[in-house]
Amino acid sequence: MKRNFTQTLGFTFLFSSLALTLLVLFSIIYFIGVRGFRVLSWTFLTQAPRQAMTAGGVAPAIVGTFYLALIAILFSLPLALACAIYLCEYSPKGWVVNFIRVGINNLAGVPSVVFGLFGLAIFVKFLKFGVSMLSGGLTLGILVLPVIISAAQEALLAVPHSIREASLALGATQWQTIRRIVLPAALPGILTGIVLSIGRVVGETAPILFTAAAFYLRGFPKSVFSEVMALPYHIYALMTEGTHPKEQTGMAYGCSLVLLLLVLAISALAVFLRQRQRGRFHV
Repeated sequence: MKRNFTQTLGFTFLFSSLALTLLVLFSIIYFIGVRGFRVLSWTFLTQAPRQAMTAGGVAPAIVGTFYLALIAILFSLPLALACAIYLCEYSPKGWVVNFIRVGINNLAGVPSVVFGLFGLAIFVKFLKFGVSMLSGGLTLGILVLPVIISAAQEALLAVPHSIREASLALGATQWQTIRRIVLPAALPGILTGIVLSIGRVVGETAPILFTAAAFYLRGFPKSVFSEVMALPYHIYALMTEGTHPKEQTGMAYGCSLVLLLLVLAISALAVFLRQRQRGRFHV
């Protein structure tokens, strides 16, 4: 009787936590959606802001966000994957490797504004890239580097060791085993890390505040050394700057809805790719 009561209480707590989480999630979506949908239109998505950012659209901010995320992932993904492969497949076991892993996990908890100051000092000042799309993308790449490394490590470690032994027993080298057996099997978990990273990249404001973001641009960036507008910083600028708060607040909600839909679309695509890869390489 006592065991049944404890089990019922535990399931009630779990379902209540799930329901509360979903309630918060759908409340945010509803709150942003209702207010943002009023200004959402084809013009809003395809034109630049005008009239002191009280009219027009957010096309430069959408393009800038895409470019920043692309640079960040292109920079961080190869480094993170190489680091994870070395730590899981090649590195000698011991306290040094454990210390490195703890350091990587702790790095993931560093406030984003610290990465922004690092990017300002290294990319903007020392390497003289200036306030540019390249500086912002590299800063965001460093920001998400520990996230991708941790996700890739967990995915690689989840692949059964017996599969590696079978491949080696058939005459494959260790690199061939990693490239043709381990990485395809671990791909769903790696994709999860990439998705989480993209979601964080497109939503960060502090790092690009110091390294890449412009308050207002009429056109699109012409090179990686151009300043860019980005959705999260544009929302911040609309809500804190300017002399037309009523019009700018509506624009900010519309921009927030675009950002939310962008993140949801990326997540949906990643779930689709993950399920497809999991079906092909089921371990």
